[in-house]
Amino acid sequence: MPIAMDLEEAWVIFALNQTLLQQESLRAGSFQIPYTTEDLIKHYNCGDLSSIIFNHDTSQVPNFINATLPAHERITAQEIDRYFRQELIYKRNERMGRRVKDLLEEYPDKSFFFAFGAGM
Repeated sequence: MPIAMDLEEAWVIFALNQTLLQQESLRAGSFQIPYTTEDLIKHYNCGDLSSIIFNHDTSQVPNFINATLPAHERITAQEIDRYFRQELIYKRNERMGRRVKDLLEEYPDKSFFFAFGAGM
């Protein structure tokens, strides 16, 4: 098996283990999400999501980095974090940008409305 395949498999196993540990901590009550659904609804209705949302990492990228990890696992978590950000955020933004550009060029006489989120 090539080294790259071993690395990818190791990342998958690490990510699954960290996800399970987070879920177990949530269930046990030793880990809490920084805001609740009710918080989101309240702040949305008040027109102020920034105070609750943008004070936290809202990129939808799983966060496996924490201070309790041994050094070698922290490095793995940072590598996975960089990979997810590249694949799930930056490449997605590039694809969306190309689609917007293509629509504007293909239909120059049409009006469009595009909405973009900006919270990281």
